Amino acid sequence: MMTTAVAPTFPSRTHAILESLKQSGQLKHLQTIEGPMDATVKLKDYGEVACFCSNNYLGLANHPAVVQAGIDGLKKYGAGTASVRFICGTFDCHHTLESTIAKFYGVDAAYTFTSCWNANEAIFPTLCEPGDIIISDELNHASIIDGIRLAVSIKKGLLRGVYKNGDVAALEAKLAEARANPAVTGTIWVVTDGVFSMEGSLADLPKIRAACDKFGALLVVDDSHGTGVMGHTGRGTHEHWNMAATKVDYFTGTLGKALGGGAGGYIAGSREAMDLLVQRGRPTLFSNALPCTIACSAQKAIEILMQEPQRVAKLRDNVAAARAGIREAGFEVLQSPTAICPIIVHDTAKAIAMSKRLLELGVFVIGFGYPVVPEGHARLRVQISAAHEAKHIRALVDGLKTLKKEF
Repeated sequence: MMTTAVAPTFPSRTHAILESLKQSGQLKHLQTIEGPMDATVKLKDYGEVACFCSNNYLGLANHPAVVQAGIDGLKKYGAGTASVRFICGTFDCHHTLESTIAKFYGVDAAYTFTSCWNANEAIFPTLCEPGDIIISDELNHASIIDGIRLAVSIKKGLLRGVYKNGDVAALEAKLAEARANPAVTGTIWVVTDGVFSMEGSLADLPKIRAACDKFGALLVVDDSHGTGVMGHTGRGTHEHWNMAATKVDYFTGTLGKALGGGAGGYIAGSREAMDLLVQRGRPTLFSNALPCTIACSAQKAIEILMQEPQRVAKLRDNVAAARAGIREAGFEVLQSPTAICPIIVHDTAKAIAMSKRLLELGVFVIGFGYPVVPEGHARLRVQISAAHEAKHIRALVDGLKTLKKEF
């Protein structure tokens, strides 16, 4: 008598996955911070440690003026917006912030979301139509990838393509294919990160722009890790390349990294595109507006960045010192001017173990493995802030030297 195999129940399947991660040393543990984000943080069970894993690139997350702006916003506007933007969720602080973001980039308009993930889930499903094609760098952020997948699933006849990371020749080949494809009857979109978050590498925006111009494509840049970091005044990756902001058709970005470190995201570009997002963008039509306290603190953070370009200069100096120190400790790090310094260790369990050891030494660096990066590409991702002083960078280097001996 034949028996039918019974699929594992959800609880048993979940238990098996978690046990497998524990046994292989790949289980992630959430570390709990018991104070503000700064150059150092108070970590539960570890005490005060030098923080080299946050996106607080300009050291503004705990800046007194940024904190006070958030407090003032909380007092003026209350605890929450309690509505989506088109009903009664649009407050005057949203307009102020969006105007400031547009001015910061030098573009027509901007529109905010509760996260850059939401912004990337809004831009393509809203602005693209059947007959368009979206061509994406293979190492783009997960939110871009998911935004494209969502757009293609919603808009039947919308096409997509992927090109090898940073390979402009490969991009040109994809663009040529798109122009020759009779199914592509609309707009060609090219999307890239400005700074690739896991690699710490830069997109060559002038060459990508030239390729887009050659084939009549629009360029979208997610500069979440470049804004506030790259360029003489921190305007972003395009400024690093001495490229006008108008050469990028649309920017997406976050307020949760250099620009205050809170939360929220945005899209910046043409006025009509922002108007269309207001009318059709599902993440704004069906989700509460950005909390006003966040809008106010981000507004202040951008004002400080525009008034104090020396913060960007200090970050640049810290990055150079940290990269030199990592090499001094005996590790290789990708040559790049960005604040992301990955140390490739390949094995996920090893990356997690090294991260734990660094914590014991008073240095907070996270080990990244699958599924954040592909199998075999695990790494320690060191991130630098303008808040760091020489003593913090020395603590990092000393910790890495110990790792080099022990691992």
